Amino acid sequence: MSIEKKPEELVAGLVRLLTVTRNGEDAFTAPQQPGGVGRVFGGQVIAQALQAAQATAPEGLEAHSLHAYFLRGGKEGVDIAYTTARDFDGRSFANRRVVASQPDEDGNQRPILNLTASFQRPEEGLSHDDVTMPDVAPPEELKSDMEMRRAMVERAGDRMSEQQRNLVLRPRPIEMRTVDRLHWMNSEPREPKAHSWFRTAAPLPAIEDDPALHRAVIAYASDYTLLGTSALPHGLSWMRGELVGASLDHAIWFHRPARADEWLLYATDAPWSGGGRGFNRGRIFNRDGELIASVAQEGMMRKRVKRDG
Repeated sequence: MSIEKKPEELVAGLVRLLTVTRNGEDAFTAPQQPGGVGRVFGGQVIAQALQAAQATAPEGLEAHSLHAYFLRGGKEGVDIAYTTARDFDGRSFANRRVVASQPDEDGNQRPILNLTASFQRPEEGLSHDDVTMPDVAPPEELKSDMEMRRAMVERAGDRMSEQQRNLVLRPRPIEMRTVDRLHWMNSEPREPKAHSWFRTAAPLPAIEDDPALHRAVIAYASDYTLLGTSALPHGLSWMRGELVGASLDHAIWFHRPARADEWLLYATDAPWSGGGRGFNRGRIFNRDGELIASVAQEGMMRKRVKRDG
């Protein structure tokens, strides 16, 4: 039975998780997720790779986009190494390429993710916003996802294994409040659109109050809920063991600075699925209705085949 952690402890753990250690000019190691089981969360690898890229970026330049490809599933309990290449340094823009790798059974490093990040020196320019924030209930009127998870476990009773209960009830450093019904709790097919509010479970420490960390936390959280959007029209869920899936790629465009410890609305949609893949898009808004980031991801999505015997 796990010990319940305070929100401040969970967020402090997230900050440690996203703090990469320099082993050389362009080489870094990132810590493991304490108590992690199975495959590494994709958002963790993206955020840590972004942190490695940000650590080598020229002073005064800020990340405005990243593009990542997942090559293999990362294993929990094994250190992840990040190697950065300084592909371009200009007066206004710079580019960094990061390879995340883990040792295989023979001790050889195998890439699990490739990420490219682009940086820009902040400047004034032509500006427009041709997007409206969805009109949804504010987070104060919604139950937390953890409340709904506890209710689901209570209703399920003995139908859930101890491992499933621990996975569902595992405390998270990101607090989420879902506007729509949680897709993995409902089997009715519906429109491939979803809306969730998110923020860190407690304020980020003032000493860590830098835009680079907030971008990394937003990148971490952007992998939540996204892939599940393409499953909504099919009424199927990974949580119920009806699907087999994995993220294939992930892209983020950072439009304006934002705090990850203040409520942000994540509006996702999935315009297409087919060929064993699902394509998903996300828009992240602040409480003022401003678009702060755009996200896109394609993932493998296959219906699980039950085998006899």
